[in-house]
Amino acid sequence: MKRRKFLILSSVLGLSSSLLGKNNSIVFSKSLKRVEKTIQSVQQHLFPEGSQIPSARSMNVTQFLLETITHPSYDKDIRLFVIEGAEELESREEGKFTAFSEKEKERALRAYEETHYGSNWLSRIMTLTMEGMFSDPIYGSNVKEAGWKALGSYGGLPRPTTRYIKL
Repeated sequence: MKRRKFLILSSVLGLSSSLLGKNNSIVFSKSLKRVEKTIQSVQQHLFPEGSQIPSARSMNVTQFLLETITHPSYDKDIRLFVIEGAEELESREEGKFTAFSEKEKERALRAYEETHYGSNWLSRIMTLTMEGMFSDPIYGSNVKEAGWKALGSYGGLPRPTTRYIKL
C-alpha cells in the first residue's frame, strides 16, 4: 500500500469512529428521554412527599441523575445500565409503570427487586438519588441544603466552586 492511500484510509477510519460516537450520543439521548419519566417515578416512590427527609421531587434529584450520567466522565456501562434497567421495568409492567398507583408501584418494584438485575438496578438508582439529595447544592440538587439539614450534617470543606470538571 502506498503511503498516500494509507494516510487517506487512516483518516477515513478515524473520522468514521468519531461519527459513530456522535450517533451513539444521539441514540443515548433519545433512550434517556424515553425512560426519564420512569426513573423520576421510581425516585419519587422511593423518596415521597411527607417523609422525614425531603422528597425526590423537592430536591431535583432526577435532574441531578440525568446531568451526572450524561457527563463525559461518567462510566458508559453504568449509563447504559441505568437506561436498560428502566426500559426493563417498563417492559415488565407493559409500559404502564408511571401511571400506576403507589400500591401498584410498590408491588412492581418489589417484584423487580426479586430479580438479580432489578435488585442491582434499584440499588444504582438509590445510590444516584442519595448522591443528589446529599451532595453540595452547587450540583443542582440538595435544594437550600435541605438534605443536610434533615440529617443534621453538612458537606465537607472546602466546598466546590465549580459544578463539574472540564474535560
